[in-house]
Amino acid sequence: MDVAKLTPAHTMVTLVVSGAVLGGFGLYEPLIEFAGAGASVPISSFGNSLVQGALAEADRNGIIGVLTGIFEVTSAGISAAIIFGFIAALLFKPKG
Repeated sequence: MDVAKLTPAHTMVTLVVSGAVLGGFGLYEPLIEFAGAGASVPISSFGNSLVQGALAEADRNGIIGVLTGIFEVTSAGISAAIIFGFIAALLFKPKG
């Protein structure tokens, strides 16, 4: 991150978009087979999940399925992040 002078937000967006693009072209599954948890756990897997959910629902429900599929597949992970973040905010005192 020091070499490219990217902010953490730029890095995160780049990883999500790269996972989404690779998933859209069908290249993310071979990457998971090759790298294992190194490809299935990081933030790039979230981008892949968004695309896979959108494509699956688009096949079933048409264009409206693109929007509903994104939320259907990733809702558990997003909900867990919100709930655990809230609990952590209640338990720990911020520094600063």
